[in-house]
Amino acid sequence: MTSATVLSPARTPRASAAGLSASTARLRQRAYLRGLLVLDTAVLVLAVLVGYVARFGGDEPIGSDIPYFIVAPGLVLAWLVSLKALRCYDDRVIGYGADEYRRVSSGSLRLAGTIAIAGYIADVGVSRGFLGISFLVGTVGLVVARFAARKLLHKARYRGYGWSRRVLVVGDTAHVLELVHTLHREPYAGYQVVGACIPDALLAPVPQRLGDVPVVGSFRGIPDAALAAGADTVAVTASGELTATRLRRLGWQLEGTGIDLVVAPALTDVAGPRIHTRPVAGLPLIHVEAPEFRGLRKIVKGFFDRAIALFLLTLAFPVLALIALLVKLDSQGPVIFRQTRVGQGGVEFGVYKFRTMVVNADAMLAELATRNETDGLLFKMRDDPRVTRVGRFLRKWSLDELPQLANVLFGHMSLVGPRPPLPSEVARYDGDVARRLLVKPGMTGLWQVSGRSDLTWEDGIRLDLYYVENWSLASDLTILWKTFGAVINSRGAY
Repeated sequence: MTSATVLSPARTPRASAAGLSASTARLRQRAYLRGLLVLDTAVLVLAVLVGYVARFGGDEPIGSDIPYFIVAPGLVLAWLVSLKALRCYDDRVIGYGADEYRRVSSGSLRLAGTIAIAGYIADVGVSRGFLGISFLVGTVGLVVARFAARKLLHKARYRGYGWSRRVLVVGDTAHVLELVHTLHREPYAGYQVVGACIPDALLAPVPQRLGDVPVVGSFRGIPDAALAAGADTVAVTASGELTATRLRRLGWQLEGTGIDLVVAPALTDVAGPRIHTRPVAGLPLIHVEAPEFRGLRKIVKGFFDRAIALFLLTLAFPVLALIALLVKLDSQGPVIFRQTRVGQGGVEFGVYKFRTMVVNADAMLAELATRNETDGLLFKMRDDPRVTRVGRFLRKWSLDELPQLANVLFGHMSLVGPRPPLPSEVARYDGDVARRLLVKPGMTGLWQVSGRSDLTWEDGIRLDLYYVENWSLASDLTILWKTFGAVINSRGAY
């Protein structure tokens, strides 16, 4: 991609708008942090009250000279100080990732340990029941409250009025465009690109844009460009001109400005647990571990899948019987639809679903090919005339996929994994897409909790490959939890 294909003249100056937006962003940031402080305080007060009532029943403790009317507020204050000390209100970790939850939990547990040790040494007779219940309720409550606050923040960011960091992207045009596309793809992460700096050789005498991002400067004046654009973060991506020496000097130039410096590696879609930074000869080398496709964790995953599938099949048997009856009464044809799909290692198997279409659906596909609403190798249609009345209801709530629990029990599929592809799709895979076949396909996955049929073919493949490279038991549990929300919202189900 050449610069001529991505650079275009800017339509209107945006300096004043950027300044106004920067001040608005700071106000929203402070308001969100103050809201978190109020929310945490309310949770801790409630936790201490629950601990007191649960231990003493709301009455004054008998035979104790401990002034709980002082201990309780002191505990709340010490708890807030502990959270502050562990930087639980640092805007760098709030709103995205698991570090926020880890810090909140760590601050609570450290304070509990400190109080336990200090109480033992000083021989203070504060009720252990009161402390234990308070810390249990408070720790869980803080995590739940932070989760709820984050969801509200994500919704606000999607709608364009939530607090986000203002980012100046620095690098070659191709790498800048790639990073901008990645940040735009996930607006809930809270990174709003407000400008770009490109090499001097690509600058033109008239204002330019990279896509919808204005070019605000070159590598010679990055700090000034960041201040002019109202940026609070400078994100540096790959560029031959940005040597280690120039990057180090840029860090020095940004000292004291309140502008953060982040470096975006050329390697993307790799999860944190696989990345380790190792300082070698003064260089922060990034070590990337290879994906894990076998071993003990895979054995545990397989056992977990089959145990849960057997439990759910037993529990849902009455529902399965009712659905089978409705499918049989609604239209002629078999109750269960068996379709050939491709599993791990390219091995074909029959996937089971409740039939949601008329019996001659495949024959009608050629007539509907021009009405395909998705790109890539899939066929999707919101108002597909082949879908039956009961089938439309089953698809909306993903009930047609319940028989796939049998596929999980037989070992053909996993509870979580890439979408099981058709043989016709696999026949047109290139080398990269074929990596989806390194693991078992799943009943649900990142593709389902991220929009399902609303996703483009490219985004669906990207999510599947991300899962293949970075799967873990913890991520599986997270995806299973998010699946319930995706099903209830019927997002992308048709």
